[in-house]
Amino acid sequence: MQSYTIGQAARLLGVSSDTARRWADAGRVATHRDESGRRLIDGRDLAAFSVEVAAQSDSGEQEVPYTSARNAFPGIVTAVKLGDVAAQVEIQAGPHRLVSLLTREAVEELGLEVGMRATARVKSTSVHIDRA
Repeated sequence: MQSYTIGQAARLLGVSSDTARRWADAGRVATHRDESGRRLIDGRDLAAFSVEVAAQSDSGEQEVPYTSARNAFPGIVTAVKLGDVAAQVEIQAGPHRLVSLLTREAVEELGLEVGMRATARVKSTSVHIDRA
C-alpha cells in the first residue's frame, strides 16, 4: 500500500501543508509514522478523505449549478487572452492548470478576469489516467 507524506497529501488535496497537518492533528485523517519518524497517510485513507473534502466543499455556500459535468476544478483565473471571436482562459485549481478555449462572448458574459474565482468543469468521452 502506498503512503503519502503530509506535504504530498496537501499537494494532492490542493491545500497547504499546514492545513493538511491541522487536519491530521485533529484526527480527520489517520496517520502513522515510518521508521524515520515522518507522519504518513495510507493511500486508501487519503483517497477516502479526498472524497469527503470534495463533498464538503460542494455543500458549502456556493450555489451548485445544475450540470451533467461532474469533474469540477474550482480555482483562480490566471490568464485571459481575448481574440476577435475566440478566447483562452487559464485556471489554476490546486496543482492543476486548466486551459479552456471558448468564445469571446462567453468570457464577456461571465465577466472572467485574472484573479477571480472560477470553476472549470470537464466532461469528456476520453479520459486518460497515468500511474504516478
